[in-house]
Amino acid sequence: MLIKILLVISILVQTLATVYALRLVRTTKYNSVWILFIVGFSLLSVERVVQLLLACGAEVNPRWWFGYLGIVVSVCLSIGVVYAHKLFKYIARLNRQRQTLNKRILTAVLRTEEKARSRFSKELHDGLGPLLSSAKMSLSALAREERTPEQREIIDNTTYVIDEAIRSLREISNNLSPHVLNDFGLARGVQHFIDRSAAMHNVRIRFTTNLRAERYDTDVEVILYRVICELINNSLKHAACTNVNLSLSRAGTTLVLDYSDNGRGFDSKAMMDCGMGLSNIDSRINSLGGTFDIDSAKGKGMHATIRIDTRREPAPRAHKTDRR
Repeated sequence: MLIKILLVISILVQTLATVYALRLVRTTKYNSVWILFIVGFSLLSVERVVQLLLACGAEVNPRWWFGYLGIVVSVCLSIGVVYAHKLFKYIARLNRQRQTLNKRILTAVLRTEEKARSRFSKELHDGLGPLLSSAKMSLSALAREERTPEQREIIDNTTYVIDEAIRSLREISNNLSPHVLNDFGLARGVQHFIDRSAAMHNVRIRFTTNLRAERYDTDVEVILYRVICELINNSLKHAACTNVNLSLSRAGTTLVLDYSDNGRGFDSKAMMDCGMGLSNIDSRINSLGGTFDIDSAKGKGMHATIRIDTRREPAPRAHKTDRR
């Protein structure tokens, strides 16, 4: 009785497998895989039916059924496994193509963003900057004439406001498209950003590098610069730290960024999904084919390591421009 129940269950399972394989025929490129499995499972079901008939006492020639059926089932399943291997390779190739396409799309987005930043920065500097400078010169000419104390105070206040506007304009323009990075390279650009950040916050930022005047691909320099700025801003705004250590070094063809602070720390796994721009950093580094590893815990600060392979030719650069 038990063998009959097991045979019935086997027939039902193989029938369900056959139906499922039928549904997969039109959903994949290698539909011959599922056709072979359909044939194999169907013949296995027939074989189990014959076994069930024998168990029930029916007169069947087992040699004919089991001999030929076994051969056909073995051939179908063996060829099906070979085609299944091709199917898995095809899926893996599609995944690689999708990852490559995603990287290209992200790179295109980042390049477009940087071009927009650069254009907007140039328009601010070359358009609004001269207007403010002309207004300041006109006020300076007025200040040389005899004025009442009230008028002189108004002129002095207006001059001060224009000076602050010019300073803010330069800062905004530099943040949009850092000319030090564009003109002198990654190490100088990072040092310039650190000097400006340290002057506005009571945080000790220690920066060490073995880079000198080396130039890298524009994408590498810009993305790594933006990532460093993002990490430093996160530490200054959210970590409540007193020390930041930053090391940017070249090891062969690899740029290695080692970053740490002594702040309050956070759950790095959760933050990668929902905040502080860490997922954005990971996407940017991934677009360069690099790696981004971060380790942090509440009350223990944070440590991040970035590695980028720089084996590509630097992109053409524009001539230096004076942005004083």
